[in-house]
Amino acid sequence: MPFYVYAQDQPDVADQLMELSEEHWSYMDRFEDRLILRGPTVSDDGEKHTGSVHVADLADRAAAERFAREEPFWKAGLYRDLTVVAADVLVSREPEADVHYTLVTAQWPLSADAPCDAEQRGLSGAEADSRLIFVAALRDDEGTGTTGVVAAVRALPDEARGLVRPFAEGLADGRPAAFTAQRWERGGRN
Repeated sequence: MPFYVYAQDQPDVADQLMELSEEHWSYMDRFEDRLILRGPTVSDDGEKHTGSVHVADLADRAAAERFAREEPFWKAGLYRDLTVVAADVLVSREPEADVHYTLVTAQWPLSADAPCDAEQRGLSGAEADSRLIFVAALRDDEGTGTTGVVAAVRALPDEARGLVRPFAEGLADGRPAAFTAQRWERGGRN
């Protein structure tokens, strides 16, 4: 089952991230065949690492939590926040190197009377727009409804947010959605 794992950096940890980068990559290499998407979030100018994104196909929530908490940057205390959420992957294309991408997330409250099926909402139409290289519906722990969407988009933040908004609003089913958009880069060894 795919899980979206996002870790936000502590302030001023760039040097420590560099020191542990080989250890981080070696750890991720162990999951290479299960990583659907990976890479850092970065500042608007692309100069500063701000977090790490991984979408990994793992056995269950416990395995996803282990994956996140045994990661070297987390163990060294370099992250301040960690998100681990089950995901239904709707679009997954290989990102290109050296291209500007934005990671867009939208989150909303779970409603027991509004479980959503992404395919029934027409989200498979996202495949037609090649700028959307990754789209996943985020699921509640019981798998009965959506709590958000995450997308990697080949566009700058304002345009990327606009491209994701129709899919997010369709899944949110009238629930208020909070959007974030931040630069993202393809990760891993090249």
